[in-house]
Amino acid sequence: MLWFLIVIAVLLLGYAAALVSFVRRGRKIPPAAYLVLAALNGLILAGVLAWAIAR
Repeated sequence: MLWFLIVIAVLLLGYAAALVSFVRRGRKIPPAAYLVLAALNGLILAGVLAWAIAR
């Protein structure tokens, strides 16, 4: 379970870095990007809750 959280966190950080570089080039973030961020955050939240309950 811990590996799942680590992988999702790394994906989230990488995606956020890609969005930051996108904005620095002067482009607007597409609306679908916010949905992906919300999904990754939801996966982390669900994983943390499942891990906390399993302890």
